[in-house]
Amino acid sequence: MNEKIAGMNAIVSGSGKVLLLLHGYLSKKEYFQKQIDYFSKWFKVVAVDFLGFNGQKIDYPFSLDDYKNSINRLIDELNVEKVDVLAHSFGSRVVLKMLPENKKIDKIVLTGAAGLKPKKSLKVRFKIFKYKVLKRFVKREKLENFGSSDYRTLDSVMKESFVKIVNEHLDYRLKLIDNKVLLVFGSNDKETPLYIAKRLQKGLKNSSLYVIDNASHFCFLEKHEEFNIIVKEFLLQ
Repeated sequence: MNEKIAGMNAIVSGSGKVLLLLHGYLSKKEYFQKQIDYFSKWFKVVAVDFLGFNGQKIDYPFSLDDYKNSINRLIDELNVEKVDVLAHSFGSRVVLKMLPENKKIDKIVLTGAAGLKPKKSLKVRFKIFKYKVLKRFVKREKLENFGSSDYRTLDSVMKESFVKIVNEHLDYRLKLIDNKVLLVFGSNDKETPLYIAKRLQKGLKNSSLYVIDNASHFCFLEKHEEFNIIVKEFLLQ
């Protein structure tokens, strides 16, 4: 059932303890349809669209704190003692930013999790250097092709928001988090490679890592049956 919660579009299905689903960047709640159908047998599944996505506009460039605050409001509006969270990519950034302050968050599943400072290859470092040099001499609109494909599809407000988000690294927060965390990554994930998963596992004191073979950044879509079973075992144990 489609609902509006704390100003955000949401799909709500099932009953029981709330399982909150948070999508990745330039994504939407419907990407979780296989998880909504499956987990609503045991949970009240709440899948939301972050503000700024899937047709929802924002009036100013949101920072990670703005997204954190919006999900805090949503959890408060649900009026429950505890929620479990399943977050993909950008959604993981938001969850990491919410902890350890939000005591209502219980078990957490992070898949293709973003938020840690990535390694930069020599090619990437050169591209950044080249951009910094060229921007002194070339009009800004002609430098658009130096941004990522994600960045180039955004309007001006979302572009500024995107820059704020990707330049905030959350490595320092890992040691503060006590929640039980399951990390599920695809073996072929190029957006958030396995070295990110291993750093998360090392930094999160109460975490475990499960790798899905021959799957990419969207392992929850590509291998949804395997993904759902391992997540269910974690959440219900």
